[in-house]
Amino acid sequence: MTKLKGILLTQGMHGMISQVEGLAKALDLDFTHHTVETNRFWKLFPPKLTPISQSVFKKINSEDFDVIISCGRKSVIPSIYLKKNSSKKIINIHIQDPKVDLNNFSYVIAPEHDGLTGKNVYSTKGAMHYLTKEEIDNHTNYLKDKVQSGKEYFLLILGGPTKHYDYSEGNIINIFNLYNDLIIKNNLQGIIIPSMRTPKNTIDLAKNKLGEKNLVIDTVDKKAYLSALSLAKYIAVTCDSTSMISEAALTGKPIYVADIPTKKNDQRIQKFKELFHQLNITKKLYTKLETWDYEILDETSRVAKEIKKQLI
Repeated sequence: MTKLKGILLTQGMHGMISQVEGLAKALDLDFTHHTVETNRFWKLFPPKLTPISQSVFKKINSEDFDVIISCGRKSVIPSIYLKKNSSKKIINIHIQDPKVDLNNFSYVIAPEHDGLTGKNVYSTKGAMHYLTKEEIDNHTNYLKDKVQSGKEYFLLILGGPTKHYDYSEGNIINIFNLYNDLIIKNNLQGIIIPSMRTPKNTIDLAKNKLGEKNLVIDTVDKKAYLSALSLAKYIAVTCDSTSMISEAALTGKPIYVADIPTKKNDQRIQKFKELFHQLNITKKLYTKLETWDYEILDETSRVAKEIKKQLI
């Protein structure tokens, strides 16, 4: 059977790419990525005040597709426009709340903490993503020759500044000090992994504060990320990234959330953290480490199975 062809529309941010690509893979699409660029002053307007017009965005060079998967504010109008102006019957799926009439889309996928409801809405516990358990297991050995043998490992995944969280040097040092104390107390080795949003000065600080006896990866390296998820006994993730916390929940391992003081209301993220705490997936990073079990979370596969039933 020939695969359906898909186009993935995002603003190019890692978290968005992870979500659309994860769903496209789970739906077994033959897909291409397209970064949406908004024309002129339209970038200042929310989708609900923007016309469904090619004048709003730069042309997307793809004529032959069956499915559109979009994520993020800028991709809302292109998704609706391309569906309406295609000569074929197109299925368009938007990830996150599009903030427009949901009937513009075949399906909308939004995290439960967004509180979005509708006949074509699928709610997820946390964020969709592109990781699979098999992929994590297949990369175990990538970092093995870089870490101490005979040790257990504590992974710290670093996000980066957002409008909600203050990534000041003092706040980051507080996390590093707490993390290092737990490593020493429990005779562990640390593995520190940055993301695309992690500032260079935060990585340099990690190398300075933690690099002597721990492994600090100083570039964005997906293979290192997968290997670290596989090797770690414990995982800590900075609180700014719901996507990386969701990715870590695929491992079934204890996940600790490293809090950073807020600089703006983070109610949506607080709801996400409360949900994951209730599901027994996460605990707050504190002065004690423990292990616990929870049901592995793979929302991408679950939602894809539901949508596949409609595509057949």
